Amino acid sequence: MKLKELYKTIIDRKKNTPAGSYVASLFQKDKDRIIQKVGEEATEVVIAAKNADKNRQIEEITDLIFHLLILMAQLEINLEDIYKELDKRRNLSN
Repeated sequence: MKLKELYKTIIDRKKNTPAGSYVASLFQKDKDRIIQKVGEEATEVVIAAKNADKNRQIEEITDLIFHLLILMAQLEINLEDIYKELDKRRNLSN
């Protein structure tokens, strides 16, 4: 699945809040819960990075990216905003 497709699904969950959806349940709670999840996942990435289990590292990085996309949707930041910022930074480093 591409990030763009995943982000679209997250936006849909935010708008339509289907029953039983983990993503929708995060949006129904306050923003602090989403922020907390990003923090938890970031910590788990750091711990996994210290260990030699590549599969676990991939899993934790994936969880962090997923929760960052949810936070982006909450903050109304889209992928294009991120791509533009990355392009700007790349141009500054050349």
